[in-house]
Amino acid sequence: MMPRTQRWIFSRVRQAVKDFSLIEPGDRIVVGLSGGKDSLGLLYILSRLRNFHGFDFELKAVHLDLGWSVIGLPPADVVQLGRTCAELEVPFENEPTQIAEIVFAARREDHPCALCAHLRRGALNNVAKRLGFNKVALGHHRDDAIETFFLNLFYNGQMNTFTPRTDLTRSGLILIRPLVYLPERALAQLVAEENLAVVKNSCPASGQTKRQEVKQVVSRLVSQYPELGNRAITAFKNVHPDLIYGWAPKKVR
Repeated sequence: MMPRTQRWIFSRVRQAVKDFSLIEPGDRIVVGLSGGKDSLGLLYILSRLRNFHGFDFELKAVHLDLGWSVIGLPPADVVQLGRTCAELEVPFENEPTQIAEIVFAARREDHPCALCAHLRRGALNNVAKRLGFNKVALGHHRDDAIETFFLNLFYNGQMNTFTPRTDLTRSGLILIRPLVYLPERALAQLVAEENLAVVKNSCPASGQTKRQEVKQVVSRLVSQYPELGNRAITAFKNVHPDLIYGWAPKKVR
């Protein structure tokens, strides 16, 4: 029998799938597997979701080798990732890239996250297209959505976050985020319970980003307002465009 925590997790994921039409029969889904707890949790959940009634889809895990060794940093433990995928009965592919060299050696970005994320998304989408898959799944969870909202508010002067489903019309792919209803702590608990081996992140900017700063701000808010997470997701689904757009200056002809 599935543990109570996992029953709750799978119910939330299935609700997100239903609310946003994330997975449909016959889908071929590539999971972006970095080796962190979020992507491992996503892979585990989707691998088990295949056993649920009405979920008929194909799954493949793709790890982007960012090329850390080129700039003198240790690469991810690809052997361990392959072993985890084998245990979950998910095919695994390691895709070499030059992203680390571009971001940290050629461009020498002061704030590398945006460029790195852009390059990783492009590389992952290219792999999915080459393999003939129609969807790409990412491990972004509820806390990521909230943090992204505050990042855009604080640093870009925009009120937006990512969407659970994004149709990429140019590539013909669909980007899905099945974990958007799950708090980060639930994923951490799942990964611990299932003894999923987290792979060390070699990124030199890890833990020193604007997102990390915002994560700390959100954590303080949640400690004072425990329902913030649920309220934020409800707010994202209840936007009133007439009130927001009413702030836009009128264009003079």
